Amino acid sequence: MLYTPQMGHTLLDALNVRVIGSGEKYIVLSHGFGTDQSAWQRILPYFTPNYKVVLYDLVCAGSVNPDYFDFQRYTTLDAYVDDLLYILDALNVTRCAYVGHSISAMIGILASIRRRELFTKLILIGASPRFLNDNDYHGGFEEGEIERLFSAMEANYAAWVNGFTPLAVGADVPAAVREFSRTLFNMRPDISLFVCRTVFNSDLRGVLGWVKVPCFIIQTAKDVSVPTSVATYMKNHLGGKSTVIMLNTEGHLPHLSAPALLAQALRRALSQ
Repeated sequence: MLYTPQMGHTLLDALNVRVIGSGEKYIVLSHGFGTDQSAWQRILPYFTPNYKVVLYDLVCAGSVNPDYFDFQRYTTLDAYVDDLLYILDALNVTRCAYVGHSISAMIGILASIRRRELFTKLILIGASPRFLNDNDYHGGFEEGEIERLFSAMEANYAAWVNGFTPLAVGADVPAAVREFSRTLFNMRPDISLFVCRTVFNSDLRGVLGWVKVPCFIIQTAKDVSVPTSVATYMKNHLGGKSTVIMLNTEGHLPHLSAPALLAQALRRALSQ
């Protein structure tokens, strides 16, 4: 086993793995930074009648015992990929459609390069291979902006969460802001900052061409974290067939702010 948490828990217990729904085909829902599997709760009713849905929490989520977060191991996204593949193997999942939000979009991309046969398709929500601008690449952030973000998180985590969540949600949906705030506050601040650094320091542009699994890139019309140009960049650089689906809404978390609209896009992607 790649990862042995203390107290005799298995990885499936530690990361709160659940399989719900009925049907022959599997869908994996993998949440992004600052949330946990509860972020999918408004999406689930659209899919549980016809699919087996695999849910789990990333090790950094506030719903996971923080003692399980190994700061030496989770320095890159590869360790998160190990966890995902271990879960799928432990559940005897041999084929699945994978839905990944934000950091989990890139985890899915890396997993599909390692184990192409596991994935029928990747559905990538708010995905970015690199958040920092670089010459002719527009990732959305300058290095100084990122450093100020880290400093704000370190100086006063609560104030940062309260300022960041409405910007990230984007749309005027107070319930989504409250929900995102709740899960961000559930994270231990030092883990939150560490994961944020890992994400913002990642550059996965060079591996996109190795992805041969069909990809659906779901992008909102305005996302403070990911400019629409990033979706176009990914479509142009992924190695297999890729489709961009634009959602007529704002924000980085459409599963919280516009679940019916997102569910419609997910159904479209799953049916193709």
